Amino acid sequence: MARLEQVVDPGEAGLDGKALDRLDRHFAHLVDAGRLPGFLVAVARGGRVAHLTTHGLRDRAAGLPVEADTLWRIYSMTKPVTAVAALLLVEEGRLSLDDPLDRYLPAFAEPRVYESGEGAGVRTRPAAGPVLVRHLLTHTAGLTFGFYHHHPVDALYREAGLESSVPPGADLAGTMEVYARLPLQFDPGTQWNYSVASNVLGRVIEIVSGRPLDAFFADRVFRPLGMPDAGFHIVPEQAGRLSELYGETADGGIEPVPGLPVHGRPRFLSGSGGMVATAYDFHRFMEVLRRGGELDGTRLLRPDTVALMTRNQLPGGADLRAFGAPVHREAANDGLGFGFNVSVVVDPSRTPAPSGLGTYGWSGAATTTFWIDPGRDLTVQFMTQVRPKTLKVFPELRRLVHEALID
Repeated sequence: MARLEQVVDPGEAGLDGKALDRLDRHFAHLVDAGRLPGFLVAVARGGRVAHLTTHGLRDRAAGLPVEADTLWRIYSMTKPVTAVAALLLVEEGRLSLDDPLDRYLPAFAEPRVYESGEGAGVRTRPAAGPVLVRHLLTHTAGLTFGFYHHHPVDALYREAGLESSVPPGADLAGTMEVYARLPLQFDPGTQWNYSVASNVLGRVIEIVSGRPLDAFFADRVFRPLGMPDAGFHIVPEQAGRLSELYGETADGGIEPVPGLPVHGRPRFLSGSGGMVATAYDFHRFMEVLRRGGELDGTRLLRPDTVALMTRNQLPGGADLRAFGAPVHREAANDGLGFGFNVSVVVDPSRTPAPSGLGTYGWSGAATTTFWIDPGRDLTVQFMTQVRPKTLKVFPELRRLVHEALID
């Protein structure tokens, strides 16, 4: 059984141990206050884990503690893995970033874009151009999520049964037909809107590779990188290590809520948010990116491919606040660009929390997050299992990690 371990003292890695103690105390207080069930935090420099803390419970009812080998639903932290899987096919010449989506999914031919109106009165026009593979990787395809409640097309998603992005009982292929019948919010490439695009990309990977998405990930990403617990479902031998999922209540507490159906292979394989993994698994994934596509003698991607994935792809160097659809024009997106399924810091002077230039990463819906700071050779991951309403963990986590850096 693979478990993440601390292998070097903080001082040897250029980290202040007292500052890391403050970080631990801060999150332990959230556990003691009933805001979090438990957590794992790991900080590494140069790939060497210099700080690893587990605290609290993975299952409050059963009294089971968070441990180094606890399994977590990582939700949208699946997206960078999906990007890597797609880029494997790009390097092999089987897929191009500039391929039109309808080459693989004909239902997306001749897309239409929202023009005006609501509900049955929505009026559309032909899109100015096709959706391209690169638009899926950068969330600039014009797709959306039904849970935004911000745009008339969001409402059309809900009316189509896409409140949770998947029609009840549908598989990945069938869901594409539903997505394709709906109008785009904007012309492809003209705005950024976080969306179901990674589910579409997952289906493209299946079609190009001729493999189910979970099998492709296992054969081409998980096994080569030595990620033994990562996958889209767990087997009985893993079940006791899976963290319970909680949701934030109106009074700021937490209670168990339904989570991803991971006890058995799911009907819907989500490249957007379907993965389960341990901290060890995700450390391995971060390492292959930090090292430019190679890990322990295994070359997964070329360095130039990783560099492309992890640099800002928004036109003119724009950030998410400037280029985002209206729902994303918030202060939290200041100074953040977007690569291929990762955010990228383009202006550290404007980010709400301290960040190094070029830092990239992403987060998940159950309050999991990771980032890689190339300038400081730093990798960080934080795991818990809470679907938040008002709880905001990540800015304080970034600030506390920043305070621990001494060189």
